[in-house]
Amino acid sequence: MAETLVLIPGLANTSSLYEAQIRALSADWQIMVADHTQDDSLAGIATRLLADAPERFALAGLSMGGYVAMEVLRQAPERIERLALLNTSARPDGDQAREDRLRMIALAEAGRFEDVIARLWPRLVSERGQTDPALKERILSMMRAVGPEAYIRQQKAILGRPDSRPLLPGIEIPTLVLVGDEDAVTPPDIAREMAEAIEWASLVVVPGAGHLSTLERPKEVSHALRIWLEQSRRGI
Repeated sequence: MAETLVLIPGLANTSSLYEAQIRALSADWQIMVADHTQDDSLAGIATRLLADAPERFALAGLSMGGYVAMEVLRQAPERIERLALLNTSARPDGDQAREDRLRMIALAEAGRFEDVIARLWPRLVSERGQTDPALKERILSMMRAVGPEAYIRQQKAILGRPDSRPLLPGIEIPTLVLVGDEDAVTPPDIAREMAEAIEWASLVVVPGAGHLSTLERPKEVSHALRIWLEQSRRGI
């Protein structure tokens, strides 16, 4: 059982993304939330995380956090006890996705961060979640807390990410791949692709959840994380 769980939030997310999971798991594991706001490259974010983390730890990242987690795995695979990839993808951006990110960066640089927030929000939750005003306010508050400058750095980091699919077959630690069944950003097919490529992976599809599954279905995600954290290192 890993003593420390390092959590990496997603794009324009704060530690509030994992509030329910921290509450559910902190009695049994030491939990650290990585700072992914200071650097404009995945390599820089991963280096900062590794400097702050203990020698060995479990690692979980959602969306952008998953991109960072895979970079941490590249830099220091011997330090990671187990890996959780939540609502994320191993694929690089296609041309359309890159263009969309560049447009969002341009809006933020032009002082139109509220327009960025308004465009992002509907894609982050399920259809039902879009009718939940409390959930909307929570997500918008996170984005505003991150702010435009850090958001721009994060988007630049994501733009520079490599194709991580070649990395997956070499992962030989207990790995959780989790996705919401209504995730419009990194849909279940993307999660299945990752799980099928990782020998030690288990796939969890969370009903009624969109991209920010930790907020929409906190109990289900916390349960999946607990099972993963308690999983023995089979044969290793």
